[in-house]
Amino acid sequence: MNKINSVPIKPGFSRGGVSAHISLAVCTLLFTINFMDRSVLSVVLEPMKKDLGLSDTQAGLLQTAFFISLALLSTPVAYLVDRWSRKKAIGIMALLWSGFTFLTGIGRSFLHVATARVAVSVGEAGFSSGSIALITASYPKELRGRIIGIFNLGLPIGSALGVIIGGYLSANFGGWRTPFYIFAIPGVLFGLTAFFLKDYKTETNSGSTIKHNGFLKSARSLFAIPSLRWTYFGYAMLNASFTTLFAWFPALIIRISGVAEDKAGSLMALVLIGTAIGTISGGFLVDGWQRRNNQARMQLPAIATLIAALTMIAALYLFTLKMMVLTFVLMIFLGAICCLGIPALQSVTQDVVSPNLKGMSFGLLMFMMYFGGGWSPVVVGMISDYLGGDSQGLLIGFASICISTLALSSICFYRGSRYYPQDVLAAENNL
Repeated sequence: MNKINSVPIKPGFSRGGVSAHISLAVCTLLFTINFMDRSVLSVVLEPMKKDLGLSDTQAGLLQTAFFISLALLSTPVAYLVDRWSRKKAIGIMALLWSGFTFLTGIGRSFLHVATARVAVSVGEAGFSSGSIALITASYPKELRGRIIGIFNLGLPIGSALGVIIGGYLSANFGGWRTPFYIFAIPGVLFGLTAFFLKDYKTETNSGSTIKHNGFLKSARSLFAIPSLRWTYFGYAMLNASFTTLFAWFPALIIRISGVAEDKAGSLMALVLIGTAIGTISGGFLVDGWQRRNNQARMQLPAIATLIAALTMIAALYLFTLKMMVLTFVLMIFLGAICCLGIPALQSVTQDVVSPNLKGMSFGLLMFMMYFGGGWSPVVVGMISDYLGGDSQGLLIGFASICISTLALSSICFYRGSRYYPQDVLAAENNL
């Protein structure tokens, strides 16, 4: 099925059509705002450190506390989303994270800012799970990779807008607190629109309501799927590298080049242009390759992350003032190749599970992503402090985490590709 038609799948719900496009648009816009609110901290980290008197370890801990809290909450919230209302969950979470983003700017100490950032994670915990479950149900499965690719454009676009606009506001309009005040507004506005989206009930093909297992039994059943298990572990390692990049690269630019946060934000945005290219092209690429190779949705990420690890080695080796242009060319390519497999991996979480577990399947991916990768910012900060807290110490900590985790993720995805076709078949037979 190549056209996006309105095809009934359950009483009161249909695939495709205007309602599907509206759901995709609203969820993608909120995902963009979500990452604006996340990424702004990285670009104002240096002025915030000076203002609040933080060490690199404390600065890294701000990021790690956010991601670990997100990890602990993502799966339980996703479990509830499958049993309640996706559109209401999406709207409420947007309102919560926007409110606490505003409160971050009020923080006057490490504890105040850390508390506000942890509270932001409460609002963001189940947003991706609810959105992915809603939009993948709204379109034919043949288009799943590209639809998820479009949704995931929110990550690079939001991150780019966060560092560009956030850096500019910080440098020119009242310091590091201003972006947090401004960025809270669009989340509230679009969060309210989510309450009017078209939702669906989890039912069997015959129309009867699906019986839900308990939380632990559902989690065990998901980890028992081999390709899904390897996807979870590989995604955790991939996110450790991503988190390090987003948390520390603007600060690394500032320390090596001496530019202000607005310039660092613009340079970081160049890298994020690459991630946008990789995200959208990866969705179309994997859908095409999957028709010819039933392992493509896991083989593509395995190849991409291996190339990314090699690219990272070259880029960081050349990262000096004299070689800055070549470094950023490589970093743009790195951003693209890192994100090439994300739509495919997120599709896997929906391909190998039954309809009543789609939200929780993605929620567990979020748990592994944030818990398995959320430790990286504080570890980088600790390495940097141990080595003196200068640009060289930060570079060593940054490189050691990014390169090793990219290599590990490639191994995991390759292992998972061996089980993926049979797991898809098993899920289809259980419908």
